[in-house]
Amino acid sequence: MELRQLAYFVAVAEEQNFTRAAERVHISQSGVSAQIRQLERELGAELFDRSARTATLTAAGAAALAPARAALAAAAAVGQAVGDVAGVIRGRITVGMVVGCTVTPLFDALAAFHRAHPGVEIALLEDNSDRLAQGVRAGAVDVALIGTATAAPAGLEALTLVSERLVVAVPPDHPLAHRRRVTLRDLTDHPVICMPAGTGLRTVFDQACAAQRLQPVIALQAGAADAMADLAARGLGVAVLSESMAESYRDRLNPRVIDDVDIPALLCLVWRAAHGPAVRELLAHARRAFGGGRGLPEPAAAGDDPGDSRASHPEEQ
Repeated sequence: MELRQLAYFVAVAEEQNFTRAAERVHISQSGVSAQIRQLERELGAELFDRSARTATLTAAGAAALAPARAALAAAAAVGQAVGDVAGVIRGRITVGMVVGCTVTPLFDALAAFHRAHPGVEIALLEDNSDRLAQGVRAGAVDVALIGTATAAPAGLEALTLVSERLVVAVPPDHPLAHRRRVTLRDLTDHPVICMPAGTGLRTVFDQACAAQRLQPVIALQAGAADAMADLAARGLGVAVLSESMAESYRDRLNPRVIDDVDIPALLCLVWRAAHGPAVRELLAHARRAFGGGRGLPEPAAAGDDPGDSRASHPEEQ
């Protein structure tokens, strides 16, 4: 068997789809299918159940997944070990980012990292925050910028970059536009425009509603703040955004802080405690890009205890 076959197998297992896996590894779907069929012949067992729309692992496939990941990690470690001695970092790093979130400092960090380490291929993946965090835990994503309701997502190292209150954004002629105090219960009298489940803002909003046993009517969902603002401006509902997001739409919407929601909406960088030199270098560039090191911890050297690496002070976006 070949390492590329194992890489294709892991990609299909994680994507649960041959087409998406082929896009991820940059070859045709037929090429991925052919290589996995060859791997199955060599192993003497089918690795995937192809009878449904999604490619699910068979018992043999589930048993093979962890060793396949370990083999790929071991092969990558060989290159990293040689690179460490030679002072050259090579390989591939996957960076996750919440859909529709344009964060210039992150792009600056990626550009600086690319200039410093041209031998490292950078892959950028957009998804919702829950799936990105799970991807980091599983090792499919190396570093991710996510929205979250907690500064310490389970099982991950994290740095809070932005911490903001939730606001409701409404047109100037809306009944809530001129109220001095807006509560979460006030929102329940109006249709709500919110981000989809799995996003950080939606998680904060849902937790706040659950705490007060409120059941707002989620009339419309959109994954981008621009779309939410356009819908709210047309009177289709009240948009629930973060403070900085709402500021961009003051020309047509009046933002009001939701007075009784104390849970902040957070924007965090997350990564695993065990990481290689490429991740350490990217975090160093991110530290400089996000405010010159005021919040982002110095990347831990191999063997350092990462337990104190979480930042406690949010940065302004």
